[in-house]
Amino acid sequence: MENFWGRRLIALIVDIIILTLFMWILSALVFMITASAGVFYFLTYWIFFGAVIIIAYFTLFEGKTSKTLGKKIFNIKVVAENGDMNYKKAFIRNLSKILYLPLILDLILGFIFVKSNDRFLDRISRTYVVPSDQEVKSQNELSKH
Repeated sequence: MENFWGRRLIALIVDIIILTLFMWILSALVFMITASAGVFYFLTYWIFFGAVIIIAYFTLFEGKTSKTLGKKIFNIKVVAENGDMNYKKAFIRNLSKILYLPLILDLILGFIFVKSNDRFLDRISRTYVVPSDQEVKSQNELSKH
């Protein structure tokens, strides 16, 4: 499985880079519009819109295809315990990705309370990250990763 956690981390970094580039472009456009309209108060809410965009990115990609762009590049995917990956499960498992601190807390809680070393919200949403070429077999086999 050649450093599965390393692939997960690098896939997340790729997704963060993609989101950052998108947010830079969007921020520049929003700033130009708010500056020309003189409605700078809108920028007060920008962090909320940024969080919504981040959650939407991970939820839409993982809910529909089980892969974000980073996961696709590194040949990993998200699967549900019952085989039915959907937007609700994708949303729940990605709530901690809004900011770095909740993600770190999610990882720490996962290492403390989850035997398979998954993130805590993976357990709550009943999802796993596995190599893309691996068939979904059983909960016991998946929990070994």
